[in-house]
Amino acid sequence: MAPEHHSGDDELGRFLRARRTQTSPQSAGLTPGPGVRRTPGLRREELATLAGVSIDYYTRMERGKETRPSPAVIDALARALQLDDAEHQHLRDLAVRAARYAPRTAPTPSRTVRPHLKLLLETVRPNPAYVVSRSMDVLAHNPGGLALYAGIDDWPATRRNLARYLFLHPAAREVFPDWDNQIRGCVARLRALAGTDPDAPDLTQLVGELLLKSPDFAGLWERYEVTGRKITTKTFQHPQVGRITLSFQGMALEGTPGHRMGIYTTEPGTPDHDAMLLLDLAAPHRAEPPSKHER
Repeated sequence: MAPEHHSGDDELGRFLRARRTQTSPQSAGLTPGPGVRRTPGLRREELATLAGVSIDYYTRMERGKETRPSPAVIDALARALQLDDAEHQHLRDLAVRAARYAPRTAPTPSRTVRPHLKLLLETVRPNPAYVVSRSMDVLAHNPGGLALYAGIDDWPATRRNLARYLFLHPAAREVFPDWDNQIRGCVARLRALAGTDPDAPDLTQLVGELLLKSPDFAGLWERYEVTGRKITTKTFQHPQVGRITLSFQGMALEGTPGHRMGIYTTEPGTPDHDAMLLLDLAAPHRAEPPSKHER
């Protein structure tokens, strides 16, 4: 017999509750009645009515006791909550996971970066580039790819993580003029991953650390946003080369699930290109010892 609760059920309810409390009655086409509303956003009964389900059924969903909502119910809830395409897909994924008798255990992601990818990182110099895991551990980099994140090389290689840097490194707020936007996108990405694989050790360890050490992270985590602003350029206020704005491209890597490469570029002959070149030349070129976690 299936257990009444498991992580997938809880995540489905958490996501629905977070989105409901952040959806205003006005935006959903409702006219709030007189008096002070005690509930932020939509009430459960309002969302149930908008989605065409009973209040009892919806309440059971939000509490993790209804684990097999139909696709039609999921789509109706997405419309009522005005979810964008990525949020709608996330809701579908959570519903599929909640319907399973037991969560599937995903294999532990590899931390090994293949030699030809390390060669590629060198080939694109002076453009800063790196390879990160799905939980944003920096697994490989060229000199500029690490140097852009000023001060991250103070940490041992096994601690270098872009999310950890944003929230816990004292230099991050100075390095990123749009730090608020950066952290929202970072948390949204981790939330989306953790929602459909909530028991994965690489995610739970990182999230647990950030919840404990960063009130900013904890506040954003509670909001349960799974889509962030699509960033095509990033501006750094770098202590070595000053203000530098670069185009950014991230891409999934074939053959290594979860690994992504990030590359920064800019037009040759511009001040930003000169700064990028200087950063590449000035960055330490020492080789990192292999991580004991690599396998």
